[in-house]
Amino acid sequence: MDSFLARQPIFDPQSAVYAYELLFRSAADKNWFTGQDPDQASGKVIHSSVLDFDWESLTGGRRAFVNLTRQGLLAGWVKVLPPEKAVVEVLETVAPDPEVIAACAELKRAGYLLALDDFVYAPEYEPLLALADFVKIDFLLTKERSQREAIARALLPRRIRMLAEKVETREDLAQGRELGYTLFQGYFFCRPEMLATKEIPPSRLAYLRLLQELHRPEVGFDRLEQIVKQDLSLSVKLLRYLNSAAFRWSSRVSTIRQALALLGERPLRQWASVAAFASLGEGRPAELVVTSLVRALFCERLAACAGLAGAQLDLFLVGLLSALDALVGRPLPELLAGLSLRDEVRDTLLGGGRPTKLAPIWALAQTWERGDFVAAEALGQQVSVPTRTIAETYRQALAQADAVQSSAA
Repeated sequence: MDSFLARQPIFDPQSAVYAYELLFRSAADKNWFTGQDPDQASGKVIHSSVLDFDWESLTGGRRAFVNLTRQGLLAGWVKVLPPEKAVVEVLETVAPDPEVIAACAELKRAGYLLALDDFVYAPEYEPLLALADFVKIDFLLTKERSQREAIARALLPRRIRMLAEKVETREDLAQGRELGYTLFQGYFFCRPEMLATKEIPPSRLAYLRLLQELHRPEVGFDRLEQIVKQDLSLSVKLLRYLNSAAFRWSSRVSTIRQALALLGERPLRQWASVAAFASLGEGRPAELVVTSLVRALFCERLAACAGLAGAQLDLFLVGLLSALDALVGRPLPELLAGLSLRDEVRDTLLGGGRPTKLAPIWALAQTWERGDFVAAEALGQQVSVPTRTIAETYRQALAQADAVQSSAA
């Protein structure tokens, strides 16, 4: 049975990742298993996810929120996951009948934390509220401050942590913090927060220049050497990377020129792009760099699957640069205008222009990241990539992101 998975970060008030919500889907969602109970299929997905995915790569050692249906709760499927790391998320469609309440109480005794999804108060939910550690509030549905404040007044005395989901703006984040919400989920961290000044800080400007140099049609090693040498941290990172056990050179790499030559053009473009991007992200949520890197690796790997092997670096850049505006605090068109990018890359990122061959892959990556697996399947059919291949490619991108990020950190 195929296992489809995406993850979405959950942040604390300092925009550090507290946990990930793991979004599981099975082929039953697409009627591939005619006549099979969807609950049974979902249970099998949770079990196979533990076998098919590396838990540490999925969660980075953090907690994971996992959705369960009524049948999943009663059957205790979540018990294959470590109780100290898993949070059982009771879907809003699950009625709080005596069997459900008993199952939740049993999971609590086993050490699992409990979250109530898309919570709207009703008296019959009191027994579940007495067990809950988290309550998730949809900020797109509760748009008014008065609504959010009323929920906070009701839940704060109970010492239940309030998780605001679908937080899309910095204003929503700030208001949630003010009202006592302590966890946040949504794409607010990918939205640019424009700088008040007109000048980009010199430290970030240097990394933008590095990105520009890296993606000229022909890499100028002399110019690259000078840029890298001007930044001590980049020089140290590059030498440390090439002297790691992964390369096994016969002698130690000791100069920047030697390092650039040994690495080779394509690996150099990729590694240095990640290193520059990570440095640009200083002072921003670390997950912004992680998300961009997963997107980049996912798009790069999808390129080969879709018969676009010659466009792998272009698609890597599309994913990596997709949140550049959020990192730097400047409009994306302005930032891309200063980089030596191919028109296909620029047009794919900005959209609204002529269709590009990269656009379907980028759209596919975005839909999978959101957990919209039905839309992703349709996009996969457009580029002749089966859904199970997309799922495996995403799993590989998550695993690879850890290794690539640590080498460029």
